[in-house]
Amino acid sequence: VTPSDANIGFEILDKDQGLGTSQFMEATRYRRGLEGELARTISSLNNVKGARVHLAIPKSSVFVRDERKPSASVLVELFAGRSLEPGQVLAIINLVATSVPELSKSQITVVDQKGNLLSDQAENSALTQAGKQFDYSRRMESMLTQRVHNILQPVLGNDRYKAEVSADVDFSAVESTSEQFNPDQPALRSEQSTSEQRTASNGPQGVPGALSNQPPAPASAPQTTGGAAATAGAIQPGQPLLDANGQQIMDPATGQPMLAPYPADKRNQSTKNFELDRSISHTKQQQGKINRLSVSVVVDDQVKVNPADGAVTRAPWSADELARFTRLVQDAVGFDASRGDSVSVINMPFSAERGEVIADPAFYTQPWFWDIVKQVLGVLFILVLVFGVLRPVLNNITGHGKKQLAAFGGSDVELGGMGGLDGELANDRVSLGGPQSILLPSPSEGYDAQLNAIKSLVAEDPGRVAQVVKEWINADE
Repeated sequence: VTPSDANIGFEILDKDQGLGTSQFMEATRYRRGLEGELARTISSLNNVKGARVHLAIPKSSVFVRDERKPSASVLVELFAGRSLEPGQVLAIINLVATSVPELSKSQITVVDQKGNLLSDQAENSALTQAGKQFDYSRRMESMLTQRVHNILQPVLGNDRYKAEVSADVDFSAVESTSEQFNPDQPALRSEQSTSEQRTASNGPQGVPGALSNQPPAPASAPQTTGGAAATAGAIQPGQPLLDANGQQIMDPATGQPMLAPYPADKRNQSTKNFELDRSISHTKQQQGKINRLSVSVVVDDQVKVNPADGAVTRAPWSADELARFTRLVQDAVGFDASRGDSVSVINMPFSAERGEVIADPAFYTQPWFWDIVKQVLGVLFILVLVFGVLRPVLNNITGHGKKQLAAFGGSDVELGGMGGLDGELANDRVSLGGPQSILLPSPSEGYDAQLNAIKSLVAEDPGRVAQVVKEWINADE
């Protein structure tokens, strides 16, 4: 697109802005230049005849709450009979969004010259996605049908079978995350053991103090009922040990009585941390997955020709042959029994009566053909009217004027010979022929005198002046 089009681009910045140009005018010029450049770029797309872009760029603010986002609107003028695909509309939206800072795609509106809203993303996105999914399903079915044709056509021949494929395609997007533990294979992660043993002391030793220096209590006969074991069992910790006779047991080393030991405190603690085998998997199901395939093939009877007499007979295919055809079709389409796919190959004789072939209508029966014929006939009618009616009428009018001029007499100079004046008559006075001759000023009298004389002549006798002009026109022809 050249800069000479109707849209003004960044060349507006090359113009002299003057000394008193404000910041607002500079921003406005830049915005107009950006709008023009975007309009030129959009106009260069296919099916687009012209475009206009309007940008609403708010003034930046230092406060976040007062900051406003820019927006844009695009008007596209399409060629007659053309339309924009959803992908082209999305391309225009992305083009404008990436050309203006901080401009989001949701703030862009695209409209055509008929007032149709092309950028309604809330509705068109779902419709566009559904259309793409439908096209993908049809392409998948066509591809599988073509595979069946490629495998059966060399065997059966043309028009000897019919095949159709129906594909159930899943377009849902599924993401799953799973975490699994295996308790059969634990692994020791850490272990901590604590062992603590504490033995009590034998109690106070040595000479007792003044408080314990008391006379002994009255003696009493000891009663032993369980022998030494019972006596030892009745002795409290810290008390003197007694033998079987009830006498204190003396320590040979120190010569002191041996006391019953205090109980020992022992504690063992062990902590073990085990780690289970864990696996985390993230699965994302791909869109366009085939859920189920259904293939139907109908095969015509086989035709056999008797080589002796050339007789043609028709016979059905055997079960083994149909089974082989079924296996061929299954391998061609990628049959999977786990998905529930089904392939049916049936032998049925085709009808001998062919359906009526619907021929394409002739071009002269199309509506567009008669529209063109009407336009051509209209042009021919105008040409006939101009050259067959109007021109003869004009010729008759001019011919009648010539006869009237020829009948006029007494003129100083005939109109027909005005073009043949030589230099000798340059200073003579010229008169218009007619019943009453009118003398015109000579060329030597000046342009103003001639102009005034012509004006007065037109005011007094306009008919004669018109007749003279017609004569000049006819003389030029």
